[in-house]
Amino acid sequence: MNPVAGKYSAKYLITYNYYPFPMHGIIFDIKNFAIHDGPGIRQTIFFKGCPLLCWWCHNPESRSADIFSIEKEEIIDGVKVRDVETIGKKYSVAELLNEIKKDIVFFEESGGGITLSGGEPLLQYDFVLALLKECRKLEIHTCIDTTGNINSDKLLNIASLTNLFLFDLKHMDNDQHIKYAGVNNKLILKNLKLLDEMGKDIWIRFPLIPGINDDESNLLRMMDFLSKRKSSHPISILPYHKIGKHKYERTGIDFKMNGFQEPATNDVTKIMNMFTDAGFSTSIGG
Repeated sequence: MNPVAGKYSAKYLITYNYYPFPMHGIIFDIKNFAIHDGPGIRQTIFFKGCPLLCWWCHNPESRSADIFSIEKEEIIDGVKVRDVETIGKKYSVAELLNEIKKDIVFFEESGGGITLSGGEPLLQYDFVLALLKECRKLEIHTCIDTTGNINSDKLLNIASLTNLFLFDLKHMDNDQHIKYAGVNNKLILKNLKLLDEMGKDIWIRFPLIPGINDDESNLLRMMDFLSKRKSSHPISILPYHKIGKHKYERTGIDFKMNGFQEPATNDVTKIMNMFTDAGFSTSIGG
């Protein structure tokens, strides 16, 4: 039975809860009413597992694809209290779709949808493929926030079911990319070219890290690379921040950004103007 004949109804959203998928995805967070991960009001779903080890990552708990627990200890009213926090949860396609459907009215009113983020959501390829197929039936706008470091054939299969890609560009120098992100950038650049050649809607995300990728050489190489693509893709500059530092302490992961500073507002504006003057639609954040 196909319950979707055109637009879904509110009654359908409440009553239809069965999906014949045995597989599970590992999710570590679901953010409702997100406004910085694509157009409109969105639900951003964070997948565990990442092929990169970026020094500045603000979701280090996403690196491992495994579900793990952290024992927390705090003093409340003079009493030592211990608690266990589990990082990651299994969802079937049906369970995740039921979460997504709770926000459909907001998607429709705002032109929003879902954004799959992480980590790297495409490491859970089979699950993501099944989820996107169901979202396509429901006419939900789909967006994938990706490192680009994924098998090209899988990426192209996913692309046919994806409305928008948020594509990270971290460093144009291969050696520096290996040093600071843990992998080379050849596959990443190849995959960006492939998506561009397909005519996909792509928003470039550039994490701006002073002392790592803010030098003029890297910026000029990035502009040169992007200027040679078939389409002009908007660029979002994401200034480095230290908000996620406590996550490293919480998970016992080595924090490598001690000594690195957040970029000054004037420097961020200057770099944005460089991209804008070169003809790119550029924004800060988002």
